Amino acid sequence: MKSIKDYVRTIPDFPHKGIMFRDITTVTGDADGYQLAIDTMCKLVQDLDYDVIAGAESRGFVFGAPMAYREHKPLVLIRKKGKLPYETVSESYDLEYGSAEVEMHTDSFKPGARVLIVDDLIATGGTAEAMIRLVEKLGGIVAGLCVFIELPDLKGRERLKDYRIDSAVTFEGA
Repeated sequence: MKSIKDYVRTIPDFPHKGIMFRDITTVTGDADGYQLAIDTMCKLVQDLDYDVIAGAESRGFVFGAPMAYREHKPLVLIRKKGKLPYETVSESYDLEYGSAEVEMHTDSFKPGARVLIVDDLIATGGTAEAMIRLVEKLGGIVAGLCVFIELPDLKGRERLKDYRIDSAVTFEGA
């Protein structure tokens, strides 16, 4: 039986020299790998009390949607700025080369809701930090973060030390 790590393809020097890109398409493109990923992520948070799953665009949708379906929880979308049609709240964050913004509908959940943030990857923690601020702006309580891949060398967990982070698989080295 293959481990989750066996399903992830590593592509050296993408998108820049020195980067080891962890490709999830080899996970989602294999029924056994995808099922193992979702089952593992659900199991990681089975003891967590949460009301809503917030999936981050776009790969967070890939993991958040089946988790929400399996656990019978609502799925709210955290999207790139300008992609949501209703009234939104937004949060900006820094990228390696510039900045970006994420947003949610203002009625994504009721104040006091316990929100599990789901994404494909945590590296430096910048995007996750913006999503946390976004949830908190709407009066939500971040119950935790569940990611498929964690890159511990980039210290995202340290940056977000006040929050519970569960990861299905870790890869040393960026």
